Amino acid sequence: MNKFIYKCFDLKLVKQIHSNLKKGEIKVKAENPDDLWYLSTLIEPRDMVKGKTIRKIKLGEKEERKANIIKKPVFLKIETEKIEFSKTSNTLRVSGKIKEGPEDIRLDSHHTFNVEENSIITIIKEKWLKYQLDKLKEACSENISKILIVVHDREEANFALMKKYGYELLANIKGSVQKKADSEQIKGNFYPEIIKQIKGYDEKYKLSQIIIASPAFWKEDLMKGLNDEELKPKIILATCSSLGRNGINEVLKRPETIQALKQDRISKEINSVEALLEEISKNELAVYGIKETENAAYAGAVKELLITDTLIRKSRDENRYEKIDAIMNTVEQTKGSVLIISSEHEGGKKLNGLGGIGGILRYKLNY
Repeated sequence: MNKFIYKCFDLKLVKQIHSNLKKGEIKVKAENPDDLWYLSTLIEPRDMVKGKTIRKIKLGEKEERKANIIKKPVFLKIETEKIEFSKTSNTLRVSGKIKEGPEDIRLDSHHTFNVEENSIITIIKEKWLKYQLDKLKEACSENISKILIVVHDREEANFALMKKYGYELLANIKGSVQKKADSEQIKGNFYPEIIKQIKGYDEKYKLSQIIIASPAFWKEDLMKGLNDEELKPKIILATCSSLGRNGINEVLKRPETIQALKQDRISKEINSVEALLEEISKNELAVYGIKETENAAYAGAVKELLITDTLIRKSRDENRYEKIDAIMNTVEQTKGSVLIISSEHEGGKKLNGLGGIGGILRYKLNY
Protein backbone atom coordinates (compact mmCIF):
# COMPACT_ATOMS: atom_id res chain seq x y z
CA MET A 1 0.00 0.00 0.00
CA ASN A 2 1.30 3.43 -0.98
CA LYS A 3 1.56 5.18 2.34
CA PHE A 4 3.66 8.21 3.17
CA ILE A 5 4.04 10.83 5.87
CA TYR A 6 4.59 14.58 5.68
CA LYS A 7 6.40 15.81 8.79
CA CYS A 8 6.50 19.46 9.77
CA PHE A 9 6.96 21.29 13.04
CA ASP A 10 6.49 24.67 14.74
CA LEU A 11 3.82 27.02 13.29
CA LYS A 12 2.75 24.78 10.46
CA LEU A 13 -0.49 23.14 9.42
CA VAL A 14 0.22 20.00 11.41
CA LYS A 15 2.99 18.37 13.37
CA GLN A 16 2.34 15.24 11.35
CA ILE A 17 0.09 14.52 8.39
CA HIS A 18 -0.55 10.83 7.88
CA SER A 19 -1.58 10.31 4.28
CA ASN A 20 -3.00 7.29 2.54
CA LEU A 21 -3.93 8.54 -0.91
CA LYS A 22 -5.19 5.14 -2.06
CA LYS A 23 -7.96 5.61 0.48
CA GLY A 24 -8.04 9.37 -0.10
CA GLU A 25 -7.30 10.01 3.58
CA ILE A 26 -5.18 12.74 5.13
CA LYS A 27 -5.10 13.27 8.89
CA VAL A 28 -4.30 16.79 10.05
CA LYS A 29 -3.79 18.73 13.25
CA ALA A 30 -4.46 22.47 13.11
CA GLU A 31 -2.01 24.47 15.18
CA ASN A 32 -2.92 28.12 14.58
CA PRO A 33 -5.60 30.34 12.95
CA ASP A 34 -3.75 30.34 9.62
CA ASP A 35 -4.16 26.56 9.52
CA LEU A 36 -7.93 26.89 9.86
CA TRP A 37 -8.00 29.16 6.80
CA TYR A 38 -6.02 26.57 4.82
CA LEU A 39 -8.41 23.80 5.85
CA SER A 40 -11.42 25.95 4.90
CA THR A 41 -10.10 26.08 1.32
CA LEU A 42 -9.31 22.34 1.22
CA ILE A 43 -12.48 20.78 2.65
CA GLU A 44 -15.28 20.61 0.08
CA PRO A 45 -18.92 19.51 -0.02
CA ARG A 46 -19.20 15.70 -0.20
CA ASP A 47 -15.81 15.21 1.48
CA MET A 48 -15.89 12.89 4.48
CA VAL A 49 -14.52 14.32 7.72
CA LYS A 50 -13.98 12.17 10.79
CA GLY A 51 -12.55 12.65 14.24
CA LYS A 52 -13.32 13.16 17.90
CA THR A 53 -15.99 15.78 18.51
CA ILE A 54 -18.50 16.97 21.10
CA ARG A 55 -22.13 15.91 20.60
CA LYS A 56 -25.15 17.04 22.58
CA ILE A 57 -27.03 13.98 23.84
CA LYS A 58 -30.58 14.18 25.17
CA LEU A 59 -31.30 11.96 28.16
CA GLY A 60 -34.83 10.68 28.55
CA GLU A 61 -37.78 10.41 26.16
CA LYS A 62 -38.39 12.97 23.41
CA GLU A 63 -41.74 13.91 24.95
CA GLU A 64 -40.13 14.91 28.24
CA ARG A 65 -39.73 18.69 28.21
CA LYS A 66 -37.26 18.71 31.04
CA ALA A 67 -35.05 15.96 29.65
CA ASN A 68 -31.40 16.59 30.48
CA ILE A 69 -28.99 17.40 27.67
CA ILE A 70 -25.35 16.49 28.15
CA LYS A 71 -22.26 17.09 26.03
CA LYS A 72 -20.45 13.89 25.23
CA PRO A 73 -17.15 13.30 23.37
CA VAL A 74 -17.75 10.91 20.47
CA PHE A 75 -15.94 9.77 17.32
CA LEU A 76 -17.99 10.59 14.22
CA LYS A 77 -17.69 10.58 10.46
CA ILE A 78 -19.77 13.08 8.48
CA GLU A 79 -20.37 13.83 4.82
CA THR A 80 -19.62 17.52 4.46
CA GLU A 81 -22.37 19.88 3.36
CA LYS A 82 -21.22 23.28 4.64
CA ILE A 83 -17.87 24.88 5.57
CA GLU A 84 -17.66 28.14 7.54
CA PHE A 85 -14.44 29.88 8.59
CA SER A 86 -14.45 32.81 11.02
CA LYS A 87 -11.19 34.71 11.41
CA THR A 88 -12.69 36.79 14.25
CA SER A 89 -13.40 33.77 16.47
CA ASN A 90 -10.62 31.62 14.93
CA THR A 91 -12.96 28.70 14.33
CA LEU A 92 -13.79 26.46 11.39
CA ARG A 93 -17.25 24.87 11.33
CA VAL A 94 -17.71 21.78 9.15
CA SER A 95 -21.33 20.60 9.00
CA GLY A 96 -22.95 17.56 7.42
CA LYS A 97 -24.80 14.28 7.88
CA ILE A 98 -23.42 11.58 10.18
CA LYS A 99 -22.32 8.48 8.27
CA GLU A 100 -20.51 6.59 11.04
CA GLY A 101 -20.72 6.80 14.81
CA PRO A 102 -21.81 5.04 18.02
CA GLU A 103 -24.98 2.93 17.93
CA ASP A 104 -26.95 5.42 20.02
CA ILE A 105 -26.48 8.23 17.47
CA ARG A 106 -28.84 8.18 14.49
CA LEU A 107 -27.16 7.99 11.08
CA ASP A 108 -27.93 10.82 8.63
CA SER A 109 -28.70 13.19 11.49
CA HIS A 110 -26.78 16.46 11.28
CA HIS A 111 -23.63 17.38 13.18
CA THR A 112 -21.07 20.19 13.13
CA PHE A 113 -17.35 19.78 13.81
CA ASN A 114 -15.98 22.90 15.52
CA VAL A 115 -12.37 22.77 14.38
CA GLU A 116 -10.09 24.92 16.53
CA GLU A 117 -6.39 25.15 17.32
CA ASN A 118 -5.05 21.68 18.24
CA SER A 119 -8.06 19.90 16.72
CA ILE A 120 -7.25 16.68 14.85
CA ILE A 121 -9.43 15.55 11.95
CA THR A 122 -9.16 13.20 8.98
CA ILE A 123 -10.27 14.47 5.56
CA ILE A 124 -11.34 11.86 2.99
CA LYS A 125 -11.76 12.75 -0.68
CA GLU A 126 -12.51 10.59 -3.71
CA LYS A 127 -9.44 12.21 -5.25
CA TRP A 128 -6.96 14.79 -3.98
CA LEU A 129 -6.10 17.27 -6.73
CA LYS A 130 -2.56 18.47 -7.25
CA TYR A 131 -3.30 22.04 -6.15
CA GLN A 132 -4.80 20.70 -2.90
CA LEU A 133 -1.72 18.59 -2.15
CA ASP A 134 0.47 21.57 -3.06
CA LYS A 135 -1.51 23.66 -0.60
CA LEU A 136 -0.85 21.10 2.14
CA LYS A 137 2.86 21.17 1.36
CA GLU A 138 2.74 24.97 1.40
CA ALA A 139 1.09 24.90 4.81
CA CYS A 140 3.83 22.58 6.03
CA SER A 141 6.59 24.73 4.58
CA GLU A 142 9.26 25.80 7.02
CA ASN A 143 9.84 29.00 5.01
CA ILE A 144 7.10 30.90 6.79
CA SER A 145 8.36 34.35 7.72
CA LYS A 146 7.19 36.54 10.56
CA ILE A 147 7.19 39.94 8.91
CA LEU A 148 6.10 43.25 10.44
CA ILE A 149 5.13 46.17 8.20
CA VAL A 150 5.29 49.70 9.63
CA VAL A 151 4.00 52.65 7.60
CA HIS A 152 4.40 56.09 9.18
CA ASP A 153 4.92 59.80 8.79
CA ARG A 154 5.68 62.36 11.51
CA GLU A 155 2.14 62.19 12.96
CA GLU A 156 0.89 58.63 12.59
CA ALA A 157 2.14 55.03 12.43
CA ASN A 158 0.37 51.81 11.43
CA PHE A 159 1.63 48.32 12.31
CA ALA A 160 0.62 45.14 10.45
CA LEU A 161 1.72 41.51 10.79
CA MET A 162 1.82 39.35 7.68
CA LYS A 163 -0.47 36.30 7.79
CA LYS A 164 -0.88 33.44 5.34
CA TYR A 165 -4.23 34.78 4.22
CA GLY A 166 -3.32 38.49 4.23
CA TYR A 167 -2.23 40.74 7.05
CA GLU A 168 -3.49 41.67 10.51
CA LEU A 169 -3.56 45.31 11.59
CA LEU A 170 -1.97 45.34 15.04
CA ALA A 171 -2.04 49.00 16.05
CA ASN A 172 -2.35 52.60 14.99
CA ILE A 173 -0.59 55.30 17.02
CA LYS A 174 -0.54 59.07 16.65
CA GLY A 175 1.85 61.74 17.82
CA SER A 176 3.95 64.54 16.44
CA VAL A 177 7.52 65.40 15.57
CA GLN A 178 8.08 69.13 15.82
CA LYS A 179 9.40 70.98 12.81
CA LYS A 180 12.09 73.61 13.26
CA ALA A 181 13.26 75.87 10.43
CA ASP A 182 13.86 73.74 7.30
CA SER A 183 15.00 70.56 9.02
CA GLU A 184 13.07 67.88 10.82
CA GLN A 185 13.94 67.55 14.48
CA ILE A 186 13.25 64.35 16.40
CA LYS A 187 11.52 65.79 19.46
CA GLY A 188 8.85 64.60 21.81
CA ASN A 189 8.30 60.86 22.21
CA PHE A 190 6.65 59.85 18.90
CA TYR A 191 9.60 58.28 17.08
CA PRO A 192 10.80 56.61 20.30
CA GLU A 193 7.25 55.29 20.75
CA ILE A 194 7.30 53.78 17.24
CA ILE A 195 10.64 52.14 18.03
CA LYS A 196 9.28 50.87 21.35
CA GLN A 197 6.31 49.30 19.54
CA ILE A 198 8.60 47.64 16.99
CA LYS A 199 10.78 46.18 19.76
CA GLY A 200 7.69 44.90 21.56
CA TYR A 201 6.39 43.13 18.46
CA ASP A 202 9.84 41.70 17.77
CA GLU A 203 9.89 40.12 21.24
CA LYS A 204 6.32 38.86 20.95
CA TYR A 205 6.37 37.45 17.41
CA LYS A 206 10.09 36.65 16.95
CA LEU A 207 10.14 38.66 13.72
CA SER A 208 12.31 37.60 10.81
CA GLN A 209 12.01 40.92 8.97
CA ILE A 210 10.66 44.42 9.58
CA ILE A 211 9.64 46.63 6.67
CA ILE A 212 9.52 50.32 7.56
CA ALA A 213 7.96 52.60 4.95
CA SER A 214 7.08 56.28 4.81
CA PRO A 215 6.59 59.18 2.44
CA ALA A 216 9.63 61.43 1.98
CA PHE A 217 12.49 60.94 4.45
CA TRP A 218 10.59 60.17 7.66
CA LYS A 219 11.85 56.57 7.74
CA GLU A 220 15.49 57.73 7.62
CA ASP A 221 14.81 60.11 10.51
CA LEU A 222 13.21 57.27 12.46
CA MET A 223 16.27 55.08 11.88
CA LYS A 224 18.49 57.76 13.46
CA GLY A 225 16.82 57.01 16.77
CA LEU A 226 17.20 53.23 16.50
CA ASN A 227 20.27 52.00 18.36
CA ASP A 228 19.35 48.31 18.69
CA GLU A 229 22.10 46.45 16.79
CA GLU A 230 20.13 43.17 16.87
CA LEU A 231 17.09 44.81 15.31
CA LYS A 232 18.85 46.75 12.55
CA PRO A 233 19.75 43.72 10.35
CA LYS A 234 16.06 42.76 10.18
CA ILE A 235 14.94 46.14 8.83
CA ILE A 236 14.16 46.91 5.19
CA LEU A 237 13.26 50.49 4.20
CA ALA A 238 10.59 51.18 1.59
CA THR A 239 8.62 54.12 0.25
CA CYS A 240 4.88 54.75 0.33
CA SER A 241 2.70 57.75 -0.49
CA SER A 242 -0.06 57.16 2.07
CA LEU A 243 -0.80 55.50 5.42
CA GLY A 244 -3.35 52.98 6.68
CA ARG A 245 -4.47 50.04 4.56
CA ASN A 246 -3.75 51.94 1.35
CA GLY A 247 -0.16 52.48 2.47
CA ILE A 248 0.27 48.84 3.50
CA ASN A 249 -1.16 47.62 0.18
CA GLU A 250 1.20 49.99 -1.63
CA VAL A 251 4.18 48.67 0.33
CA LEU A 252 3.25 45.06 -0.52
CA LYS A 253 3.82 45.85 -4.22
CA ARG A 254 7.19 47.56 -3.74
CA PRO A 255 10.20 45.67 -5.22
CA GLU A 256 12.04 45.67 -1.88
CA THR A 257 8.98 44.16 -0.18
CA ILE A 258 8.44 41.55 -2.89
CA GLN A 259 12.04 40.45 -2.41
CA ALA A 260 11.48 40.11 1.35
CA LEU A 261 8.22 38.24 0.81
CA LYS A 262 9.39 35.98 -2.02
CA GLN A 263 8.87 32.87 0.14
CA ASP A 264 5.41 34.01 1.24
CA ARG A 265 2.11 33.12 -0.40
CA ILE A 266 0.59 36.61 -0.23
CA SER A 267 3.33 38.06 -2.42
CA LYS A 268 2.75 35.38 -5.09
CA GLU A 269 -0.99 36.01 -4.98
CA ILE A 270 -0.69 39.78 -5.39
CA ASN A 271 1.85 39.40 -8.21
CA SER A 272 -0.37 36.88 -10.03
CA VAL A 273 -3.41 39.18 -9.81
CA GLU A 274 -1.31 42.11 -11.07
CA ALA A 275 -0.10 39.95 -13.98
CA LEU A 276 -3.72 39.09 -14.81
CA LEU A 277 -4.73 42.77 -14.71
CA GLU A 278 -1.82 43.70 -16.97
CA GLU A 279 -2.89 41.12 -19.57
CA ILE A 280 -6.49 42.35 -19.34
CA SER A 281 -5.35 45.95 -19.91
CA LYS A 282 -3.50 44.83 -23.04
CA ASN A 283 -6.51 42.78 -24.17
CA GLU A 284 -4.25 39.79 -24.60
CA LEU A 285 -3.59 36.61 -22.60
CA ALA A 286 -6.34 36.83 -19.98
CA VAL A 287 -9.96 35.95 -19.24
CA TYR A 288 -12.14 36.76 -16.24
CA GLY A 289 -15.62 35.95 -15.01
CA ILE A 290 -17.06 32.45 -14.68
CA LYS A 291 -18.34 31.98 -18.24
CA GLU A 292 -15.24 33.21 -20.08
CA THR A 293 -12.89 31.39 -17.71
CA GLU A 294 -14.92 28.18 -18.07
CA ASN A 295 -14.71 28.39 -21.88
CA ALA A 296 -10.95 28.99 -21.76
CA ALA A 297 -10.47 26.10 -19.33
CA TYR A 298 -12.34 23.63 -21.56
CA ALA A 299 -10.27 24.87 -24.51
CA GLY A 300 -7.12 23.92 -22.58
CA ALA A 301 -5.86 27.51 -22.77
CA VAL A 302 -5.56 28.38 -19.06
CA LYS A 303 -1.97 28.40 -17.82
CA GLU A 304 -2.81 29.75 -14.35
CA LEU A 305 -6.28 29.86 -12.81
CA LEU A 306 -6.90 32.47 -10.11
CA ILE A 307 -9.95 32.11 -7.88
CA THR A 308 -10.81 33.83 -4.60
CA ASP A 309 -11.79 32.08 -1.40
CA THR A 310 -14.85 34.38 -1.36
CA LEU A 311 -16.13 32.95 -4.66
CA ILE A 312 -15.54 29.41 -3.41
CA ARG A 313 -17.53 30.08 -0.21
CA LYS A 314 -20.29 31.91 -2.08
CA SER A 315 -20.66 29.15 -4.68
CA ARG A 316 -20.95 26.59 -1.87
CA ASP A 317 -23.65 28.62 -0.12
CA GLU A 318 -25.57 29.04 -3.39
CA ASN A 319 -25.25 25.36 -4.39
CA ARG A 320 -23.29 26.09 -7.57
CA TYR A 321 -19.90 24.85 -6.43
CA GLU A 322 -19.93 21.97 -8.93
CA LYS A 323 -19.23 24.37 -11.81
CA ILE A 324 -16.32 26.00 -9.95
CA ASP A 325 -14.94 22.58 -9.00
CA ALA A 326 -15.21 21.41 -12.62
CA ILE A 327 -13.25 24.45 -13.84
CA MET A 328 -10.45 23.78 -11.33
CA ASN A 329 -10.38 20.09 -12.27
CA THR A 330 -10.25 20.90 -15.98
CA VAL A 331 -7.36 23.34 -15.57
CA GLU A 332 -5.38 20.71 -13.66
CA GLN A 333 -6.12 18.02 -16.25
CA THR A 334 -4.81 20.33 -19.00
CA LYS A 335 -1.54 20.91 -17.08
CA GLY A 336 -2.48 24.34 -15.75
CA SER A 337 -2.00 25.53 -12.17
CA VAL A 338 -4.67 26.62 -9.68
CA LEU A 339 -4.08 29.44 -7.21
CA ILE A 340 -6.65 30.21 -4.51
CA ILE A 341 -6.46 33.92 -3.69
CA SER A 342 -7.25 35.25 -0.21
CA SER A 343 -9.81 38.07 -0.20
CA GLU A 344 -8.09 39.63 2.81
CA HIS A 345 -5.54 41.58 0.75
CA GLU A 346 -5.75 44.04 -2.13
CA GLY A 347 -5.10 41.41 -4.80
CA GLY A 348 -8.08 39.35 -3.65
CA LYS A 349 -10.33 42.41 -3.53
CA LYS A 350 -9.35 43.35 -7.09
CA LEU A 351 -10.06 39.83 -8.33
CA ASN A 352 -13.44 39.83 -6.56
CA GLY A 353 -14.19 42.97 -8.56
CA LEU A 354 -13.75 40.87 -11.70
CA GLY A 355 -16.14 38.17 -10.50
CA GLY A 356 -13.70 36.31 -8.26
CA ILE A 357 -12.15 34.22 -11.02
CA GLY A 358 -9.79 34.73 -13.94
CA GLY A 359 -7.13 32.98 -15.95
CA ILE A 360 -3.76 33.79 -17.46
CA LEU A 361 -3.68 32.08 -20.86
CA ARG A 362 -1.13 30.11 -22.86
CA TYR A 363 -2.40 31.63 -26.08
CA LYS A 364 -4.97 34.20 -27.14
CA LEU A 365 -8.48 32.93 -27.81
CA ASN A 366 -10.53 34.17 -30.75
CA TYR A 367 -14.26 33.82 -30.25
